[in-house]
Amino acid sequence: MRSSSTCICEHINTLQTQTRFVILMHPKEYKKEKKGTGYMTNLQLENSEIIVGVDFTNNKRINEILAKENSTFFLLYPGKESFNLSTSNNTETQTVIGTNAHIFILDGTWPCARKMLKLSTNLQALKRVSFDNQIKSKFIIKQQPDPLCLSTIESVYTVLNLLKEADLEQCNTKKFLIPFYKMIAYQLEYTLDPTSKNYGAAENSAEISKNLYKKTTERSIIFEQ
Repeated sequence: MRSSSTCICEHINTLQTQTRFVILMHPKEYKKEKKGTGYMTNLQLENSEIIVGVDFTNNKRINEILAKENSTFFLLYPGKESFNLSTSNNTETQTVIGTNAHIFILDGTWPCARKMLKLSTNLQALKRVSFDNQIKSKFIIKQQPDPLCLSTIESVYTVLNLLKEADLEQCNTKKFLIPFYKMIAYQLEYTLDPTSKNYGAAENSAEISKNLYKKTTERSIIFEQ
């Protein structure tokens, strides 16, 4: 869906994971999916899917997933009552997460994500998981509400590595973020190109970084019915 000069397909590195990741994408995010990291995440995870919508309470596909037996279900979302993957020991993580886990991820801006959760009663009932983030997002072409807020692909990368530490995943995540980094590099090159119509948005990458944190198994894409 991108021009040939900025295509990242050759950098996609698909992984097979024990955990299934269900990416709940807000319609606004879906419209700009060429730059969306949720779509990029889905391309790289064999055991993942995208479901587009806002209120998922009566979403047929989600409720089918939640009805699966011998499975565990979690919402990746911060909060005091969430299960913290960063501070739990391996035994605790193995016991809570299990070997057939489904992790739901809200893909959209923070205001959109909060609205999705507020409207979706089935998601409200899920146990939450979180992690302690110690890094700044590399998504410098997009403003974040807080320096430690991560994009969808960075969040999944972090979760996968924490699950690997607990021996719940064995996949090699070394190349997982390469398409993400390539996309940013292409975008910066385009922005800083004097022949580009967007030239002048930032005179250099340092200026972009300076303004960055201003507050202001089968893959598929399913639309909310």
